[in-house]
Amino acid sequence: MGGYFKILASERLKMSRSFIVLLLLLSPAISVLVGLMSNIEGADQPWLVLLGVMGMIHALLFLPILSGIFAAFICRYEHHGGGWKQLLVLPVTRTGVYFAKYTVVMVMLAIIQLLFLGAMLLVGAIKGIDAPVDWEIIGRCLAGGWVACLPLAALQLAVSLMWSSFAAPLALNVVFTIPNMLVVNSAQFGPYYPWAQPFIATVPGQAMEGGGFGAMNLPLENLMVTVLGSFVVFLIFGWTYFKMKEV
Repeated sequence: MGGYFKILASERLKMSRSFIVLLLLLSPAISVLVGLMSNIEGADQPWLVLLGVMGMIHALLFLPILSGIFAAFICRYEHHGGGWKQLLVLPVTRTGVYFAKYTVVMVMLAIIQLLFLGAMLLVGAIKGIDAPVDWEIIGRCLAGGWVACLPLAALQLAVSLMWSSFAAPLALNVVFTIPNMLVVNSAQFGPYYPWAQPFIATVPGQAMEGGGFGAMNLPLENLMVTVLGSFVVFLIFGWTYFKMKEV
C-alpha cells in the first residue's frame, strides 16, 4: 500500500478544487423537494414513510449514477496527457493508488448519505413530524445503502480504469441504472443486480405503502451476503487489472 496516504491527500485536494463536490448536494436537494411534495399525514411510522418517499429517487437513481460519476472523474486526469505514467513514476505502488482512489469514491458516497439524512430531518421538521425519529432503522438503512454501493463502486472504478473516455463509463452506468424500477420488483433477480442493491438496502418494505414489493421485503442480512460477495469479486478484478495495466 505504498504511497496510499499521499495519493489519498492528493485525490482529496483534486476533488475539493473541482465542480464535482457540488454533485454531493444534488441528490439531497432534489430529495427535499420530493419530500416536501409528499403526503405522509396519518402514517403510523412517518419517518419510515418519508424515508421511502425520498429514497425512491435518491437510492434508485442518484446513488448508482453518482457512484459512476465519481469513479470516472477520479480517473479522468490520469487518462489524459500521460497522467498514469507521471503518477506511477512517483514513489507509490499501484495497490496504493488503486485503493486510495476507491477510498475517495466511497467517502464521497458516505457524505451523500449523511446529507440525505440531514435532508430527511429538514423535511420532517418543516412538515412538523412530532413522532420520535426511528434512529435504529433509519441508521441501519442508510448504512446498508452505503455498504450496498461497495461492489457497484468497485465495478465502476474498474470500468473507468479500462476506458480512457470520461463519457463512455457514465453512459454505460446510466443504461444499467434505468432498469432499476423493473429489477427491484423481482425478489429473484433484484438482490444480484449491483445497480439495484443500494435501493433495496436503503428502503425497507415497511417504508412503502402496502409493505413494499419484490426484493424490498428480503432480509437485509441476506442482501448483505450477496453484496459483500460481489464486492470482493469486483474489487479483486479491478485491482488485478490495474496491477497488470500497461501505461
